[in-house]
Amino acid sequence: MAVYPRHQLAQQIVLSCKENGITQVVVSPGSRNAPLIIGFNQEPTVELLSVVDERCAAFFALGIAQQTKQPIALICSSGSALLNYFPAVAEAFYSDIPLIIITADRPKHLIDIGDGQTIRQENVFGTHVLSSTNLEEIPLGNTDEYLEKRSAVAIQNAMQMAIKEKGPVHINVPFNEPLYETVDGLTIDSSFLKLTTENVKNPISLLDETPLDVDDLAVFAEVWNNSKKKIVLVGASTPDDLLQTQLEHIAKDPSVIVLVENTANVSHKMFVNSIDKLIFPLDDEALEKFQPEILLSLGGMIVSKKIKQQLRKYQPKHHWHVDAKRGYDSYHCLEHHFKISAQLFFSQFFFLTKPVKSDFRDFWLEKKMMRLKKHEKFVNTCEYSDFKVMATLIGSIPKNRMLQLSNSSIIRYAQLFDLNPTVHVFCNRGTSGIDGSTSTAVGASLASKKQTVLITGDISFLYDSNGLWNNYIPKNFRIIVVNNSGGGIFRFIPGPQTTNSLEYFETPHNLSAKELSAMHGFEYSMAENIESLENTLKNFYLGEDVPKLLEIFTPTTLNDAVLKSYFKNLKV
Repeated sequence: MAVYPRHQLAQQIVLSCKENGITQVVVSPGSRNAPLIIGFNQEPTVELLSVVDERCAAFFALGIAQQTKQPIALICSSGSALLNYFPAVAEAFYSDIPLIIITADRPKHLIDIGDGQTIRQENVFGTHVLSSTNLEEIPLGNTDEYLEKRSAVAIQNAMQMAIKEKGPVHINVPFNEPLYETVDGLTIDSSFLKLTTENVKNPISLLDETPLDVDDLAVFAEVWNNSKKKIVLVGASTPDDLLQTQLEHIAKDPSVIVLVENTANVSHKMFVNSIDKLIFPLDDEALEKFQPEILLSLGGMIVSKKIKQQLRKYQPKHHWHVDAKRGYDSYHCLEHHFKISAQLFFSQFFFLTKPVKSDFRDFWLEKKMMRLKKHEKFVNTCEYSDFKVMATLIGSIPKNRMLQLSNSSIIRYAQLFDLNPTVHVFCNRGTSGIDGSTSTAVGASLASKKQTVLITGDISFLYDSNGLWNNYIPKNFRIIVVNNSGGGIFRFIPGPQTTNSLEYFETPHNLSAKELSAMHGFEYSMAENIESLENTLKNFYLGEDVPKLLEIFTPTTLNDAVLKSYFKNLKV
């Protein structure tokens, strides 16, 4: 016999998740959220995943939703517990990842009277969620049809918003004691739920979108067809075969250069896939020649700070952005936002455009090849360093793997090297924080089933070390920690080394991941030179019996000199 929580709000939330196709719920243990735990634990359509640390739990859930593109629910107790969700909530908000955050709370009459584990939870995530829903307590043993229906509608509206608009929503649920009582059957009217559900189980496809007005689009196509210097800039995107084909088509136009990053998950010999490698060595005269008449941007955040500086200084005459949801004015010259998916935009736009005679594309592709030759020569001869290690790692990843990257130095180094096009790349670039890279990668690995490789820096790894305190880590999961004994990026960026406070920027340490690996059941190996690294990598990706961690020690004081020498070498 099914056992339900006595609290009606808990029953409503469990059934609403079921009606909306929520199949996975990540819960952190607690007491105030007991009615929700009881309810979800008895629901056969829901997989309940328990992660103790709320910050890790939220990033773990984010990683799952990143891969499935389906909403996942998060449940925690009251008080400071939900505040630990905030970093992942912000990342989900800026990365368009659907999370349903369900936080247990005390009833209003117990707030701010000195009760333990109690804070002001209503609207706590502010402007970083799509909606905040603060439910009213339904007293135990009472029947209030009006309040019951209003709660059901509010819950359903929040969940539909997360699904349709792809982002986080917050549902705050007050529970009075007793918390652990159960009943043998539902005590709510489930018909309220069915009345408010509107086809939310079906993912939105191109067929659901409204096409652009052809006459309006023709005006932009005319400008496009009369421009000889055009850049298509692709930010973070999920792998998509249609988008890949469309970008290959647009790259055939001699007046267009396609700039992509590894996180764009598209690649072709006609694309410029390492933006900094191309433009970092350019002087002002060459940068001015690089200035486009039209910039067409799509996808999410751009890693390259250099291209941002370039396009802000040498602004295009026209900047158009394509995205169904957001249109950031990243280069301070946004002229138009096409509120549509890139795939549907191109399927309409191509009928109105034509190739334009120009030397713009070929000139810069020739530059790209020149840079590549210098790049390869430098890689073959440079000293052992973060740069040399990243070159080795990127080239070692087997086909058809998922690569998760941490932020700071790791994601920037990765942009300098060519990846196998079958390797899909992800990074938390919504807010670009270092705080949840490991937990996100674990969630993504669990959801995708394919072998996932996380390359992370030592500070990011140590910061999220509780990410290993997780019972759902796949045995084929791989972590590579590049340990340069501190935040190495602060030796490269201008500023920190001119102060007398460098040690407070880069956080020097002598810690290792070895003991953490043993505690959490990872097979540990280490490397401290290129020979030991290459030997270790021969077997690192093999086997399905145990997760593995490879720690690579690099010289703290040499890394910045090698990277600066690399960019200087590109100019010669």
